[in-house]
Amino acid sequence: MKARASVETPGEVGPRQPCPCGSGRRYKACHGAPGGPAAIFVSRPFAGLPGECDIVALRELVPAATATLTLAPEVSPEREDRSVVLCSLLPMAAPAMVRDSGAIWLGLQVQHAFGDPSRDLAAVLTAALEAAAAGEPGIVGLTSDPGPGPRLQDLVDLDAPLDVTVHEGFDYWVADVEGRDDLAGALDQANEAAYPTVRLTQVEHAYWTNVGTKEHLRWVRPEPEDRLLDALARLHAAGEDRLVEDSRLVGMFRAHGLLAPVWDLPLGTGAEAIEEPATRFGEALERALADETPLTASERSARAGLANRQVTIR
Repeated sequence: MKARASVETPGEVGPRQPCPCGSGRRYKACHGAPGGPAAIFVSRPFAGLPGECDIVALRELVPAATATLTLAPEVSPEREDRSVVLCSLLPMAAPAMVRDSGAIWLGLQVQHAFGDPSRDLAAVLTAALEAAAAGEPGIVGLTSDPGPGPRLQDLVDLDAPLDVTVHEGFDYWVADVEGRDDLAGALDQANEAAYPTVRLTQVEHAYWTNVGTKEHLRWVRPEPEDRLLDALARLHAAGEDRLVEDSRLVGMFRAHGLLAPVWDLPLGTGAEAIEEPATRFGEALERALADETPLTASERSARAGLANRQVTIR
């Protein structure tokens, strides 16, 4: 077991730089302002958690997925066997639900934002554990900034891997519910809004999706932004960033301190067809990441183009 230490990751953002929350305002006029939207802003809130990249993907990119969280025994010994399921989205975007069985579902795609999603998740999880212990099923949420407190890194076993299951829709919401007829309409509506998504098996943290008009690969990467941009620029300048014929690296998302490169894929490609190309690209990317020589003129130009095609989520 690793030491139970909270992972401190304050954002190093200049006052005149765009606020990393994605508001479009300068940091000094947003999260950096006295009395701004949050008392704190953590630029990489899930650092140190098992499956950090997948947690970011489930929070921002994947419609329907679950993963079991393992609580740290020292959090409370009697809760060690409590089932805690991390969910991309819960009904009504609920922060958490205590099921009739006593299991806890913790939602990632929520409406509130108080500066540190890891602390917010920990506050919701703590409240849900208390409700479950009291035998009180139902929705648990936040109505205001929870203030200082533990972060998710303090509550879970940092050695336990995060095993993600991507679902075709939201039927898992009601898998343990009898008499589902009154929920059928809402469930159908939710399922229709969920784009087909598959987590690749040969590389980590990469998700294929079909949005109807196009297919995409979205690959959340753990490397620091500058280092990753340099490596991607080297591959782009060398023409080595194409996965399959007519595919194109079109840009990247920035979310919670990580970058997620995005490729456009031709319709009909499918997830299986990009497993091996993604593996080859991953190997090439590792070599590029290890290259410390200065960028050439063409590589610097490619880097500038990639940097200009970033979209910050939240």
